[in-house]
Amino acid sequence: MALHARVTELLAEACILDVDVDDAVTDEHVRASACRRVVLATAASADRDRDRAIVATTLRDPMEMVSKTAAVALVDSIAMKVSGPADFRQWSAQLLPESDRLRADGHRDLIHRRIHDWLFCLSVKGGHVPTPIQLVRVTDWIRRVLAQEAASSAALTLLVEPGNTRKIRNITRNRAGRLGLRTR
Repeated sequence: MALHARVTELLAEACILDVDVDDAVTDEHVRASACRRVVLATAASADRDRDRAIVATTLRDPMEMVSKTAAVALVDSIAMKVSGPADFRQWSAQLLPESDRLRADGHRDLIHRRIHDWLFCLSVKGGHVPTPIQLVRVTDWIRRVLAQEAASSAALTLLVEPGNTRKIRNITRNRAGRLGLRTR
């Protein structure tokens, strides 16, 4: 399927009618913006049945940066909506095979890493107390998310440890103070 047909299909499925398909095909910035809107519309839907097809179509974009950005945005959006790690694990299992379409290892790895980070974050939010080794295996980005959102004093205590960035430690200390939690 040609790029024009794929972009037309994506926009139609998301009911986005105000994007000029010809402009999106010729200008990767317009296409990236349109893909972002498609992802946001897809994530806003209660129906998860079309997610894999949307990602598969998006990942065939000739500009892998557009593809990767759209896939990561969908991962982030869905992770923020799911009820817990089990739901997210099931959803992401459908997405992972599609990410293998990306030629660049770094792009594939970023999607896999983002899914891993969200699974970790969702499990901590669900009550899992991570070990220091588990915390080292996630990105600073997800540690900042946890510092801003985790409610467990045990998890927050780990985020105050010296192995984390100053920004993460400061966010954690401030948040723990507001919550009336002790972090040592």
